[in-house]
Amino acid sequence: MTTTTTTRVTSGLVLAGVTLRYHDGDTTVRALDDVHLTVAPGELVAVVGPSGAGKSSLLAVAGGLAAPDEGTVEVGGTDLTRLAGSRAAAFRRRHVGFVFQSGNLVPALTARDQLRLVEKITGRPAAVPVDELLAAVGMGERADRRPGRLSGGERQRVGIARALVGGPSLLLVDEPTAALDRARSHEVVELLARETRERRVATVMVTHDHDVLDHCDRVLEMVDGTLT
Repeated sequence: MTTTTTTRVTSGLVLAGVTLRYHDGDTTVRALDDVHLTVAPGELVAVVGPSGAGKSSLLAVAGGLAAPDEGTVEVGGTDLTRLAGSRAAAFRRRHVGFVFQSGNLVPALTARDQLRLVEKITGRPAAVPVDELLAAVGMGERADRRPGRLSGGERQRVGIARALVGGPSLLLVDEPTAALDRARSHEVVELLARETRERRVATVMVTHDHDVLDHCDRVLEMVDGTLT
């Protein structure tokens, strides 16, 4: 067993003894194997490792999209393993932001409306005004553009702003630079690091891009479901 922890905090992300299993035919696979991880508010932690190592499972469990077989998952001091159904969904909407590999934007909506859609879904105003968020990520002058008129890096900037709309405690980022060139990759991760620190969000980023790791506070490797 490998344990990766820091001092316990009252907010941010805390995984304690998390194990997640799934069945592959007659074989039981441990996607996560007794994982311990603490990410403090304002900290950007990168997780690297080969395909199939458990990185996606880690994001799913940390965000409450999958329930572990063992262990606890706390976000902002709330144990997600004690939530289910509509309560779990409501908590995710309010406290967890997701940034996807391709931006995952709605093609028909402008950058501004991408963020306003989150307000409608959550039924509450943005923690930070939408236009202020877009300006913070360098998209203020492109707020009225749809995804088809934005570059890959610009779409990722909008995706980061959208994930921050609700003022989340936790930000989960899945391969944000996969479709970007080197210069755009550094710009996006540098932006992610800055917003993480300024807004005091606990951020976990899964990546295969070792060029951008200097922007992160810590780098962990996942191998066969364990963190090293």
